[in-house]
Amino acid sequence: MKNITLIIYMEIIRKNNPKRYVAIVKITNNKDGTAYCVKYRFDNLLKFTAFLDKKWTGWKWYNVFSNKGFNKAMQIANFTNKKRPEKSTV
Repeated sequence: MKNITLIIYMEIIRKNNPKRYVAIVKITNNKDGTAYCVKYRFDNLLKFTAFLDKKWTGWKWYNVFSNKGFNKAMQIANFTNKKRPEKSTV
């Protein structure tokens, strides 16, 4: 019973505490010339960049958007494979 209660509690916390950032990441170009992009939600820029290096070795750039507060859905930063974040937050 304790495990079920803990799982429900963790789900409530997850829903009430969304990730701090949303990123649109350009991975490559499709054969027809359009961009192949993916979307991720995360809290730490440095860990996210390391994740991209492992999962998508050829990623080009990503735009970071706020997912909380009065800036929600506003672009707050952008990074490339050469211009990387220096801190874990914006």
